[in-house]
Amino acid sequence: MENRHTSSALGEFIKSRRYRLQPEEAGIKSFPGRRRTPGLRREEVAYLANVSVTYYTWLEQGRERNPSLEVLSHISQALQLDEDERKHLFDLATHNPVSTSKTPKPEEADASFLQSLVNQLRYPSFIANEVADLIAWNRGAELVVADFGRLPESERNMVMLSFLDSEYRKRLVNWEDFARYMTALTRASFDRHKDNPSYTERLDRLKRNSEDFVRLWDQHEIRQKSTIPIRYRLPGGQELAFTLHCAPIDNDPGLQWCFFVPTPSSGTEERLALLLAQDSKLSAQS
Repeated sequence: MENRHTSSALGEFIKSRRYRLQPEEAGIKSFPGRRRTPGLRREEVAYLANVSVTYYTWLEQGRERNPSLEVLSHISQALQLDEDERKHLFDLATHNPVSTSKTPKPEEADASFLQSLVNQLRYPSFIANEVADLIAWNRGAELVVADFGRLPESERNMVMLSFLDSEYRKRLVNWEDFARYMTALTRASFDRHKDNPSYTERLDRLKRNSEDFVRLWDQHEIRQKSTIPIRYRLPGGQELAFTLHCAPIDNDPGLQWCFFVPTPSSGTEERLALLLAQDSKLSAQS
């Protein structure tokens, strides 16, 4: 009989969620015996999800790859997954890497059209692809976020910028929160892109060059696209506070339009208007 066990993305994910949850948090008494895991035991998750220990073990080991929707729902409840994590769990269970790899690539986006979109906003704005490479950005983004035009094309990536650009890290006041968010987004998209050589090379580079990325990656947090507060400190010392919003363009998840909306009553709206006016005046004089 074949005894070699193989893991799966689904198995690794539910194991990471099991490790973070304590019996008292799950509303049960700890099962007797020595605890060898940092969180729940498999037996405890199986009990909470109303499945056999053997079946749950097979899920974690990758030996069972077709759980029913009912089983997934019970495991989601047992592990107290939030909405983003629950979606990720169901995505992993229905993910078919063979069919994904054979899906034809969509037509390349019209860069000039995308540039015209972001130019319509005076708020900092950019358009990125599904792996956070920037395709288009406006002047507000250059002044507040980063001078993307001066970066090599291969470096125009929000994840790389967050972890490997020391100047960007100094500018981003709530760097830890944003870095955690970007890592969780990367985690959520990993299984869709792990066969993409450029994606895996970038991931390897992050792991080699950023201890912070490795620390956050190992937490196995999952996030889907959502809003997040973000604050920048400009070279003159003034701070600008925004909420970052990202939404797909024409329902295409491969194109995300991100824009920074000033936080009400923070003074950001006024400071941004002054910054853009001064920049426009300097451009007219040069």
